[in-house]
Amino acid sequence: MPCPKPKIAKPSAPPRPVPPADVAADMAVGGAALATHGLIVPAGSPAAPALTATTWMVADLDTGEVLGACGPHVYQTPASVQKTLLAATAIEQLDPKTKVTITDGDLDIEPGSSAVGVVVGGTYPVSTLWLGLLLNSGNDAANALARTAGGGGPDGQAKTVAAMNAKAASIGARQTHAVTPSGLDGKGQFTSAYDLALIARVCFASADFRKYVLTESARMPAQKKPKVGGFQFQNENKLIYNYPGALGGKTGFTTVARHSYVGAATRNGRTLVATLLGAEARPKRGWEQGAALLDWGFALPAGSSVGKLVTPEEVAASAAASAPATGTQTAAGAGADAAAQAAHPGGPTGFTVAAAVGVAGILTATPLLLLLTQRRRRRLKRADDQAH
Repeated sequence: MPCPKPKIAKPSAPPRPVPPADVAADMAVGGAALATHGLIVPAGSPAAPALTATTWMVADLDTGEVLGACGPHVYQTPASVQKTLLAATAIEQLDPKTKVTITDGDLDIEPGSSAVGVVVGGTYPVSTLWLGLLLNSGNDAANALARTAGGGGPDGQAKTVAAMNAKAASIGARQTHAVTPSGLDGKGQFTSAYDLALIARVCFASADFRKYVLTESARMPAQKKPKVGGFQFQNENKLIYNYPGALGGKTGFTTVARHSYVGAATRNGRTLVATLLGAEARPKRGWEQGAALLDWGFALPAGSSVGKLVTPEEVAASAAASAPATGTQTAAGAGADAAAQAAHPGGPTGFTVAAAVGVAGILTATPLLLLLTQRRRRRLKRADDQAH
C-alpha cells in the first residue's frame, strides 16, 4: 500500500546516495509486517497523515509497540538526527561537569553547516556542549564530544564513531551505519525510521538527555583566552513550544538527506515517538510532520500494533543463539569490541560481545532465520543418519 503524500512541487536537490541492498532478515526486525517499502497500519485505524517524508514510523517508547509506519526499514540518509546516536552512545559515559578544550579538529566541519560557536582554545563543560549539540545542532559540539568520548586524542572521533556503530548493532539498529558523529553526509552513512525509534528509546531513558532536549535556551560561556563574549542560543525544535506533552527530540537537514526529525510526547499515560526521514519543509516542516504523526498515534487505541521495538536483551539472545557452538569470537567482532573499549577507556563498552559480532555483519538471527536454521540442521542430521 503506498504511503499518503501531499501533491507538491519538490525543490531540486542532489541525487540521493545509492543505499545498500535490502537484507530480508534486517527488514523483518520487529515483525514480518514491517518488511515493506509501503504503508503498514493497524486494521480499522484512521487514515495516516499525508506527509512529504519518504519514510516514517510511530512507536510507543514504554511498551515497544510499533503503531504504524511507512517503509520503516528502508535505508535513508540521517542528517543531524544522527546526533541522537552520539548521545545514546556517549551521554552516560561523559561527566557533565568535565571541561573540554576545543581543538582545531573540532571545528573541521562543512562550511556553512550548523555550528553552536565554540572557539579553538576555549574551554566548555560537557553539559554545555550537549546543549549546543541538541538545541542548536552544533556540528562543532558533536566533534568535540566525540573526540572527548574517544579518549581526547586525534583519533578520538574515529573511536567514538566505531562505538556508535557498535551501539547501533547492540540495540538491533541494523540499517544504521555512522561515518560522522554529527550526521554531516558521509559515504556509506545510512539509518532508517525504525532504527531511529530504537535509538530514541535509549536516549529518552537518560535523565540528562530528557533535560537537555526540553531546555528552551542556554548560554555559551565567555572565554578569557581567546577573549570571546558569551551568548545565548535557542532550542530549534519547535515541538517543545507548540505541542502539549512534548518531550523534545532532534531536527536534521542536509541538502542530500533533506529534512529528518525525531520527536516524542506523552499524553494520557502513553509516551510515543515519531521518526521521519527524507522530508521537505513545505507544506509542513519536519517538526510539524512529527506532530501530525504523534496526533495520529495518540488517536489509536492503546495496544494497537503492527510490530515491536526489539530490546537489546532480545538482540543479544538472538545473536547468542546463532553463534557457533564453540563460542569463539570472530576477529571482526573482537575488533569492534576493542574499538568501543578504546572509545571509553576504563568504562563500560555499552554493548555485548555478541552485539559487537553484529557490527561485522554476523548478527543475522531473527525468529524466522532461527526457524530455518533449525529445520536445515534437522534435514542435515537426517541425511547424515541415512548415510550411516
